[in-house]
Amino acid sequence: MSRTERPVIGRPRSFNPDQALERALEVFWRQGYEGASLADLTEAMGINRTSMYAAFGNKEDLFRMALARYTSGPASYVQNGLQEPTARGVAEYILNGAVNATTTPDHPAGCLGVQGALATGTPGRLARDALVEWRSNGEDAIRDRFVRARAEGDLPPDTDPATLARYVATVAYGISVQAATGVPREALSQVVDIALAGWPPRNESAPVPES
Repeated sequence: MSRTERPVIGRPRSFNPDQALERALEVFWRQGYEGASLADLTEAMGINRTSMYAAFGNKEDLFRMALARYTSGPASYVQNGLQEPTARGVAEYILNGAVNATTTPDHPAGCLGVQGALATGTPGRLARDALVEWRSNGEDAIRDRFVRARAEGDLPPDTDPATLARYVATVAYGISVQAATGVPREALSQVVDIALAGWPPRNESAPVPES
């Protein structure tokens, strides 16, 4: 090296932000918010703390980004299910989506939205609150879809959309908890069948909604 050349010192390690966020998501999903230490996260992401803070903010910011990625990725079955032409189709799509997403061998068992902050103290309060809001928003979206279904005659006029949405959400989250304990996909699919067996009948005189 000539005297005019200077060694590069402290150059930030290059990394792929999308891949790093995906790996952080896996850590939070597997270990929960409090169980995921900064050392665990940075090791999985392949970066140091300085790079993590520069690219993603603090741990809470990183968790929110991971949750958003989870929503648009593994948990996208909720938004996709809302597009089904019938209320029963919505419930069936969401519940089967919960089974598939929580038992796929490519990801940790269970649901990040349920297990991410089940047992958190004061340090994890913001993560817990973020997940409470996340679950509430999902349930509200299902309720609004069922309000529309009732207006279309797809659900009986005496149906309570809020209660029915809570029923679907409760079964979906219960599926997640069961999956996290090792209950196999086939058994959880049977739970979906039972959950849908008593679905409110649609008004046969009402027009069939277009897909």
